[in-house]
Amino acid sequence: MRRRIDLLVSLLVLLATLALRVQDGPFVVGVRNKLFDTYQQLAPRPYDPSIPVRILAIDEDSLKHLGQWPWPRDTLARIVDRLTVDGAAAIAFDVLLAEPDRTGPQALLKQWQGRPDMATLGAILSKLPDPDGELAASLAKAPAVLAFSLNEQPGGEAPAAKAGFAMAGDDPLPFLPSWPGTTRALPDLEKAAPGYGCVNFRPDPDGIIRRAPLLFAFEGKIYPSLAAEALRVGQGASTYIIKASNASGETALGAQTGLNNVKVGQAIIPVDSHGNVPLYDSGFEATRFLSAWRVLTPDFDPNLVAGKVILVGATAAGLRDFKPTPLDPAAAGIETHAQILEQILGHQYLERPDWADGAEMLFLLVFGLALVLLLHPLGALWSAFVTVIAIAASFAFSWLSFRREGLLIDPLYPGMAALAVYLSGSLLGYLRSESERRHVRRSFGMYLAPAVVEELSRHPERLKLGGELRDVTVMFSDIRDFTRISEQLDPQMLTHMLNSVLTPLTAAIQEAKGTIDKYIGDCIMAFWNAPLDDAEHARNALKAALAMRQALAKANATLAEEARKAGRKVIDIGVGIGINRGPCSVGNMGSVQRFAYSALGDTVNLASRLESLTRSYGVEIIVGEDAAEGISDMALLEIDRVQVKGRSRPLTIHTLLAETRDAAFEALASAQAKFLEAYRRQEWAAAREAIAACLGLAPRLKGLYDLYLGRIEDYEAAPPGADWDGVFIAKSKTG
Repeated sequence: MRRRIDLLVSLLVLLATLALRVQDGPFVVGVRNKLFDTYQQLAPRPYDPSIPVRILAIDEDSLKHLGQWPWPRDTLARIVDRLTVDGAAAIAFDVLLAEPDRTGPQALLKQWQGRPDMATLGAILSKLPDPDGELAASLAKAPAVLAFSLNEQPGGEAPAAKAGFAMAGDDPLPFLPSWPGTTRALPDLEKAAPGYGCVNFRPDPDGIIRRAPLLFAFEGKIYPSLAAEALRVGQGASTYIIKASNASGETALGAQTGLNNVKVGQAIIPVDSHGNVPLYDSGFEATRFLSAWRVLTPDFDPNLVAGKVILVGATAAGLRDFKPTPLDPAAAGIETHAQILEQILGHQYLERPDWADGAEMLFLLVFGLALVLLLHPLGALWSAFVTVIAIAASFAFSWLSFRREGLLIDPLYPGMAALAVYLSGSLLGYLRSESERRHVRRSFGMYLAPAVVEELSRHPERLKLGGELRDVTVMFSDIRDFTRISEQLDPQMLTHMLNSVLTPLTAAIQEAKGTIDKYIGDCIMAFWNAPLDDAEHARNALKAALAMRQALAKANATLAEEARKAGRKVIDIGVGIGINRGPCSVGNMGSVQRFAYSALGDTVNLASRLESLTRSYGVEIIVGEDAAEGISDMALLEIDRVQVKGRSRPLTIHTLLAETRDAAFEALASAQAKFLEAYRRQEWAAAREAIAACLGLAPRLKGLYDLYLGRIEDYEAAPPGADWDGVFIAKSKTG
């Protein structure tokens, strides 16, 4: 049943990704475009300076020499004349000459209207030549191409047709880009120029120019682009031949799929269904540009323009129209026209073949189905390996197709879709595995410390008998006078009391990174630095002891309030805590049938003895010397040197009063040191005086100092001997 659900979910993901690809919406197209941009950035079209295309740039230098733009039309006429004389194959203006020259006689007459000497001025101006007429005369003698634009705003007359169009196959008009309005050149200039081309581009939604239209539609007629018209005029051709779907040699199975290629003179140009030439970007190339002002200098080299298609356009900041391309976010529009011409003349095309969409969807379908069927038997790891290999192979094929043939095959979306299928199946397995782990954690978390459960869930191989030797800090915590308390409560109330105390104490231990080993009646055994490493395990154990003391105070307050409301006697509960540090064997202890994660060793036994000593010393917490070693910033007060039963070596024990040392503690520690020094030297009177000073500083340690006053009284009656070193020998487990 589970496998059927996995298969169904993976199939649904596959079908969803396939449907998204069939729709070929903005997301899919955007992903594909970005990939092909990356290809061009990695391997731009090699620029070939021998291709006869140059840009005559209206650049900053030209503006300095020839004045601000727009230049007088007679200046443009001189540029056209010079280029014609020097043998330019075509001269195409990427400039809209839609307004009369502002320096012409008619424009000046309008500018000076109303002057008293207007009649004289008019007579003089009427004798001046018309710059627009001069330019028209120059254009008529030159292989010139003027520009017009199509606009979003309706209006404007249809541009003049300069060439014929022959069609083979379906009508291309419905597939060509179109706009409802036009901006044309001046009628005299339009009439004079042999060529006339549209300068529009249609950027992708992200604003980048990735393809250039070769043909446009306006009011039911076809018009060429500026680049196409420059190519036609440069070759002396008169007609464009458009080959569309269902033409001879083009198989479309009766469907109208748009354009296939356009023939201009001797050039057969492959185009997409909408008549676009994909831009194969070379990036900026300085060799492509000539500064316009130099054409008018006497020493200009004619070889720079002879036999070449010359595109005249603005590159100066503030004049040029920015047309971002895959390689240049601030390219001038004139560069894109030039690059399209270079591609055509150099036969350097990018092409997205007709079979690309079908191949990509077939790969997605076949590989996706294979993944769906193989994911369960192969498992996530091997399926991931197969997925990576297949995606890598598709990328390699795509890259080689681009580099060697200029073909644009998208491996990214099919690869992403296949990855989505893999991830959906893997995610289901992961979620199921996590669900099972959570079940294990919930089940065993009632018996083991959360850290142990987490460690076992990550490393189930540890779920076996055996241990390891580790340096750990061990804590024992025991409720004081539990037997007496249990005699005063019925079993139900005793259980409630025990749970109310052990729950916050356990939480305090776990929050300080401790592992609960076991509960022994009213006693808690815990340790630190196993199973997880804890570099500060001794300090964390001491912090846990202080937190347990605070938690116990809150638990006592809650239990007291409950007792008062129920009319019962309030019972104040106290605990003793013993902490020791040392080597232990830590691991799964028990039998093959049942075992528990625990710690064993003398360190554990000594921690238990230290907890038992808290009753005798009248303190809540006793810390062994190894656990206290190196912790100088906590309020650890030395209270004795003892030799517990079963050990031959005495140890120094401390009580823990606070997490930090303050001035009051320093004073107490100094007084305590004087007391212990006098006590160990058997100076009983001085020891009594020191005890009085200590009690003045720490009245809560009265039980400790009552113990010592009793010992002093005993030693005064029966002196311990000259060789006595101050070590107290605990003759029983409780002192």
